[in-house]
Amino acid sequence: MEFLVYIELEAPPDMAPALLDELRAREAVHARMLTARGDLVRLWRVPGRWANWGYWHASSADALHEILRGLPLYPLMKTTVHPLDPHPNDPGPARRQPAG
Repeated sequence: MEFLVYIELEAPPDMAPALLDELRAREAVHARMLTARGDLVRLWRVPGRWANWGYWHASSADALHEILRGLPLYPLMKTTVHPLDPHPNDPGPARRQPAG
């Protein structure tokens, strides 16, 4: 299954900066592993916010939930998950034309 996931992070004001730095470093390593495994397909940041949109693959919504719960920054995350289903008029990646 495919999912579009919005993640916004909010660290408590009293969180030690060193702990936050450690979690961010662990998150980067974990994201590379998820990408190599095929779970995390694409990731876009939201300028001006500590937030992102991600395109994820998982066998089910429950499986995606377990993947997200495994993220080191998960305790600081607010997530919104949008399951995706192919649209009959989707041109697909092979039919997209480059801009210009």
